[in-house]
Amino acid sequence: MNNFDNTDVEKIFIKGENQINGSVTISGAKNAALPLMALSLIINKGFRLSNIPNLADTRLMAKLLADLGTTIDWQNDTINFNGGPQKDEASYDLVRHMRASILVLGPLLVSKGTAKVPLPGGCAIGTRPIDLHILVMEKLGAIVTFDSGFIHASLKSDGLRGGVINFPKISVGATESAIMTAVLAKGETKILNAAQEPEIVDLGMCLIKAGANIKGLGTNTITINGVKKLTSVNYSVVPDRIEAGSFAIASSITKGDVEILNVRPGDLNSFLNVLKATGSNVQIHKNSFRVSSSKRPVPHNITTEAHPGFPTDLQAQFMALMSIADGNTIIKETIFENRFMHVPELIRMGAKIVITKQEAIVNGVKKLKASRVMASDLRASMCMILGALAASGTSEIDGIFHLDRGYENLVDKLSNLGANIRRSF
Repeated sequence: MNNFDNTDVEKIFIKGENQINGSVTISGAKNAALPLMALSLIINKGFRLSNIPNLADTRLMAKLLADLGTTIDWQNDTINFNGGPQKDEASYDLVRHMRASILVLGPLLVSKGTAKVPLPGGCAIGTRPIDLHILVMEKLGAIVTFDSGFIHASLKSDGLRGGVINFPKISVGATESAIMTAVLAKGETKILNAAQEPEIVDLGMCLIKAGANIKGLGTNTITINGVKKLTSVNYSVVPDRIEAGSFAIASSITKGDVEILNVRPGDLNSFLNVLKATGSNVQIHKNSFRVSSSKRPVPHNITTEAHPGFPTDLQAQFMALMSIADGNTIIKETIFENRFMHVPELIRMGAKIVITKQEAIVNGVKKLKASRVMASDLRASMCMILGALAASGTSEIDGIFHLDRGYENLVDKLSNLGANIRRSF
C-alpha cells in the first residue's frame, strides 16, 4: 500500500504536441468500486469483487475495511472478502483522507447495530455536506448524534425499519447510503429524487445478485423491500466512464485516433454527443468506441447535470479541450460550487477564461504553452494532463497525488499511446 504522505513530491513531465494513437483498456470505476467494497460489511461471507482498479482511494478503502476487521485478500484486480466487521468505530487517520469513507456508516450500523464514523475528509471541490447521509439513517429509524468530530449512529429496540426518503437534492453518495442501509431493514423503503448514475445501478445489481429486493434502479424512484440476509456473490465492477471520457478528450485535443476498450458507451451518451458536436469523429461499438480528430474543436456550450446529463467529473477535462476551440464556449457548473479551481492553472498555459459565478467563458486560443502547474483536485489533475498534451514545450505538473485517486496506470497508458510523458521526483 502506498504512503499517502509521500506521493505529493512526485511530478509529471509532458512534452506536448504529440498525437496519441492506438488503443487503451479502461479500468474498473473508482466511483462504483468504493460503495461495492463497503458491501463487505453486510455480505459477510464469500464476497468476491473483480475489476477493482488499483488506486489510492481503493487501497485506502481496503485499509479502512481491514481495520474494521474484514478479512481482505487482494490479488491483481480481484478482492475476496470474508467475515464481517469486528468493531464499530472507523479510524480517523484513514477516514480523514477520503470523503467516500462516509459510505461505511450505513453498512457498519446494519452489521454491528452501532457505528462511530469520523467526519470525512478528501479533496476540496465544495462543501459536500454529509447531512443527507444522516437523513437516510434517521428516516430508517436510527438515532444519530455528533460528538468530537464523530458521527454516532445506533438502533432503537425495533431495529432498522423501512421508510420514505425524499432527498431535497440529488446526491449519488446519499443514494448509495440509502440503498446499502435499506436492503436489510424491515419492510419497504422508497427513495425519492434518487440519483440515476450507472454506479448506483451497479451497486444495486450486485445487491440483487446477493439476494436483495430492489426495483427502479436507473430511475429517480427506487423501491426496496428488506430481506433477512444477503448471500455470497461474485461481481465485476463496471468500467470507469470518467476515465473513458478523459481518454476520448485526450485523443481529440492531440488530433489523435484512439480506440477505447472495455467501456459501456451508453453510460456516456450525453458526453459523446457533445464530443461529436465539437467536431470529433466518434464511432460507437458494443463495448468500445473510437475517437479521432484532425482540426481545432468547434465551441460547444455545456451545463453539468446529474446523470443522464453531462457529468461534472468531465467538466474540467472538457474545458481543456475548449481552451483551444475555434471560438467562445460557456461552461456552466451546477453540481459543485467550487469546481473551477483548475482555471487559473489553464490560464498559466495561455488559456483565456473568465469566471462569472458558476459559469466559465472560454475564449479558445490556437495553442497552449507549456508551464509549471498545480493540480487542485482529482479531475483538475486530468485537466492539466490534457492541457500539457496539447501545449508547445514541456510542462511540469505538481500535486499529482490527486491523480492517483482516480486514474490507474495513467502514465503508462498515455505513454503506450505515444505521449511523451514521464513521472519522477
